[in-house]
Amino acid sequence: MEPINELIAVRKEKEKILREMGIDTYPQERWAYITTEEILKRFGSFSEKELEAMNEQVSIAGRIMSFRDFGKSAFIHIQDRAGKVQIYSRKDTLKTPDYTIFKKFDIGDIIGVKGRVFKTKTGELTVLAEEIKLLTKSLRPLPEKWHGLKDVEERYRKRYLDLIVTPRVKDIFIKRAKIIDFIREYLKERSFLEVETPMMHIIPGGAVAKPFVTHHNALGIDLYLRIAPELYLKRLIVGGLERVFEINRNFRNEGISVKHNPEFTMLEFYWAYATYEDLMEFTEEMISSLVFKLFNSYKVSYNEKEIDFSRPWKRLTMMDALKEFGGVDIESLLKSDKLLEFAKELGMESPEKEKKGKLITKIFEDICESHLIQPTFITDYPVEVSPLAKKSKTNPELTERFELYISGMEVANGFNELNDPEDQKSRFLEQLKEKEEGASMDEDYIVALEYGLPPTAGEGIGIDRLTMLLTNSPSIREVILFPLLRP
Repeated sequence: MEPINELIAVRKEKEKILREMGIDTYPQERWAYITTEEILKRFGSFSEKELEAMNEQVSIAGRIMSFRDFGKSAFIHIQDRAGKVQIYSRKDTLKTPDYTIFKKFDIGDIIGVKGRVFKTKTGELTVLAEEIKLLTKSLRPLPEKWHGLKDVEERYRKRYLDLIVTPRVKDIFIKRAKIIDFIREYLKERSFLEVETPMMHIIPGGAVAKPFVTHHNALGIDLYLRIAPELYLKRLIVGGLERVFEINRNFRNEGISVKHNPEFTMLEFYWAYATYEDLMEFTEEMISSLVFKLFNSYKVSYNEKEIDFSRPWKRLTMMDALKEFGGVDIESLLKSDKLLEFAKELGMESPEKEKKGKLITKIFEDICESHLIQPTFITDYPVEVSPLAKKSKTNPELTERFELYISGMEVANGFNELNDPEDQKSRFLEQLKEKEEGASMDEDYIVALEYGLPPTAGEGIGIDRLTMLLTNSPSIREVILFPLLRP
């Protein structure tokens, strides 16, 4: 028998003995308690003598994380959602249960404890147990060593264990919740209305991506998990809601990497009578305020580099970025007809199949992205890669669009929304002609535009990538509770 199975067998035998002794090993009981954090806050500053004089009784609950047995006494640590605290159990002071029953408890068991707060000779705040109640018997031992690259896949598969034994993991997801709360309140305070739009689409749209396909039996039709909520949110602007946002999941049937998960969380917001310049100002202010709220500083460490979120953030056109980081003058390459040759030198496959704007964007991504460490807005994206954005007033080959890069990652994408129905229809048709992933002709969206979409700016911010940056997490899997993994 494998060692782990032997340990499980021993625990199951203990559970059986406890039941025979009249102990309910899975009671359904309300246990009134205060958190370990509250205990430390309330009593941590008092001396041993002061605590003795106070004779304060507390009730706590949590999971046993360590168990040091000294025969007629034992020190254990229990962990709840807020942290850990030490418990001291003695045969002569434990009123219930009998000490022989307590000795059958294991690391991993969930217990309730009532007793007096005191400090040990080493100054550690401790609860002298008078009552210990078993609330859940654990039948599997906790892993002794749960970190290291060899266990990384198992950590994601058994996130419940990861959360129990790795405090940093819990901190990441607490911080993620704070990030989302801050963004939500920030938008609401500025009159943005939170809405929910469909997750299942009859027509995929709103982004260039391959959708997941599902089937609705009653209607007898295929549906698509949404790749973006954009077209529905802009319908709401047509309807007069003027400022809307949604924080929710998108699904893209594409690769998995440290920056990509097929299911991910996005903030998308749309703002009538605003421009993409307004969005850049808004995004700067919102994210820098968020960073200061979390860290009381505008500087954070990510991937062993310091990221400075203090304003103003750098702004570069795509062409200027190519010149600054790669010494590449695209306009000269276009004039000399050497763009394809240059793309081949970079190792791009079949660049002759790409349209000029797409090729320039790929060259930018290849040369510039890794250099964009500090928050930087890249503007003036080609029309070919911006099917929903308005064309530039000064150059019809470009659009009024930006992407925000931080630490080499695209974190946000925003633009002035295309509201000319004829132009939008022709762009959709061009996408269909090019057979792009996720391309579709959403006739009803064109009809909505014909009723009139006011001048509008819209933006999407990747919540997972923003959380990666603000928790110093190298992989998107670290900030998604249950990332998709190969079976």
